[in-house]
Amino acid sequence: MQPELCARSIGQLRVDGLLFKDHNGNGRLDPYEDWRLTPRERAADLLGRMTIQEKVGAMLHANPPTTQAAAIPGAGSAWDFASMRELVLQRHVGAFLNRLQAPPADLARQANALQALAEEGRLGIPVMLSSDPRSHFSHSQGVSVAAGGFTQWPDAPGFGAAGDAELVRAFADGVREEYRAVGIRMALSPMADLALQPRWHRCSGCFGSSPEDVRSLVQAYVVGMQGGMDGIGPQSVVSVVKHWVGYGATGPEGFDAHNHYGRLLDLRSEGIEDHIRAFTGAFEAGVGGVMPSYGMPLPGLRMPDVAGDIEQVGMSFNRQMVTGVLRGRFGFDGVVISDWHVTDDCSRACIEGVEEGERPGAADIAMPWGVEHLGRPGRFAKAIQAGVDQFGGADDPRWIISAVRDGLLPQSLIDRAVLRILVQKFSLGLFENPYVDEDAAACVVGRAGLKAMALDAQRRSLVVARNAGSVLPLARGRKLFLEGIESQAAWAAGFTVVGRPGDAELAIVGLRTPHELLHPQHFFGSRYREGRTGWLAGDADLERVRVIAAQVPTVASVYMDRPADLGALEPLVAGIVLHFGLQEQALFEVLSGQYMPAGRLPFDLPWLQSTPSPAGLALRRGESLSF
Repeated sequence: MQPELCARSIGQLRVDGLLFKDHNGNGRLDPYEDWRLTPRERAADLLGRMTIQEKVGAMLHANPPTTQAAAIPGAGSAWDFASMRELVLQRHVGAFLNRLQAPPADLARQANALQALAEEGRLGIPVMLSSDPRSHFSHSQGVSVAAGGFTQWPDAPGFGAAGDAELVRAFADGVREEYRAVGIRMALSPMADLALQPRWHRCSGCFGSSPEDVRSLVQAYVVGMQGGMDGIGPQSVVSVVKHWVGYGATGPEGFDAHNHYGRLLDLRSEGIEDHIRAFTGAFEAGVGGVMPSYGMPLPGLRMPDVAGDIEQVGMSFNRQMVTGVLRGRFGFDGVVISDWHVTDDCSRACIEGVEEGERPGAADIAMPWGVEHLGRPGRFAKAIQAGVDQFGGADDPRWIISAVRDGLLPQSLIDRAVLRILVQKFSLGLFENPYVDEDAAACVVGRAGLKAMALDAQRRSLVVARNAGSVLPLARGRKLFLEGIESQAAWAAGFTVVGRPGDAELAIVGLRTPHELLHPQHFFGSRYREGRTGWLAGDADLERVRVIAAQVPTVASVYMDRPADLGALEPLVAGIVLHFGLQEQALFEVLSGQYMPAGRLPFDLPWLQSTPSPAGLALRRGESLSF
């Protein structure tokens, strides 16, 4: 059936009564322009027409330059198209990470402008636009984007708390709809990592700690994002599951592998299969992409189907884990995309942190763990030989070209990687129509139906962890004192909000999992939440709760961006509700009993590991209280 063709400068050909785009402008229908052929047939033909420079450019997944200076590359509200012209037309960069925060219509307009620029290339190859997660409450530089106008759903552990694969599928389907509306065709998500160490900053991106639960929810996410179990099609957004494998196996401090001081993964021979199992649902759903972890294993890691010890290098450089296990055992033939900046040089500031009084910047970002001794051509060569097809955060083709020229890398491996990349672009229909409706974007992104679904997901994710004396649910009309919570939703739910604890019948205090600033001299250490997850005597938040709770029964609403240690909080309050990002409307609808709480802990809480609960709370993963 004749597909819709859309172009700005590419002409059309009529053959056998059908229309085709003349991507290379030669006036005849070439196989790669013939949408009647399979994506692999078209990709093979196009590959044979590409120069080595064009092939290598397809392997680069760059941070687009922006018009504003930003702490993280690619952030801002507008791309610098003068600089983009060089990347697309001279360096032939084939993919870009969209970190922009702008109105939906503006995002769509810029995506269209970028595709129009790509049309000017010799072969008219469209570019791929990806995005980190931008549909949640938590966001951190370099790993996610603030929701802005996009529909805001609970963080991933909230879906683990709801425990409903169909809810996850509907969530991912909604995200797919919004991404497509603004020209994003690749989602750098979901995380199939296990939230095992409560101090780890990225627990907020994990569905939980159970390999089987994570496997199920990750599969549902891939199905929703790609539009089914059959892999990539014209309606898909490519899902890139991450981080292969064991990213959640941090040391006891929970330090993240973005940092030199967190680069070692505490992977053990007896436990690595749990981390692998969490990915298998994605493979069964035909996931289009896999992103390896930054981290590298400790010495002595062994697996039954791998000869010898697992090499102590970052996973993007680990042939045993990428080609051997991922591609060998599981038959994965999609695109392996490295995490960002794995081939860059790690400076002294990257390793030790900047000097006292300085603020670490983007120049201090690099994660070449285990291969620091290799030059850049050697790092690219080792990663490609390991099985990587595309490099995140890279925009300079000369290093790969140098590796081929100097005999470090056979060109056959370049061809194999580029073929996989092109097959995905053809499967998505980008060669026929890479453009989006700029006017419709504002109607799709954040539409009322999606917001209603997201609000329901927020309600379903809330966990009741303490309800002493059946203080919950709250009868409407009661006088409430609120601290750290907006009052408008309380009034709307039928409560009276008073200005002093002594005038209230009940207080509700909003809290967030505590953290410490342990590495202010490191780029990610200065921005990520590290250290303890519980309150200590003298902490301002805890003392505020103590003062309020001495005057009126108090309920604590805790935003679990990491699993919180509630040991010091629990004896002070009558009620504790845990959430993973939600609007106050959802909070009061559950507290009032309009919606019954159903969420269950997606992971154990840290103080329950070793310290008896002083007030009788004994919830663990999979448990909750009710009204």
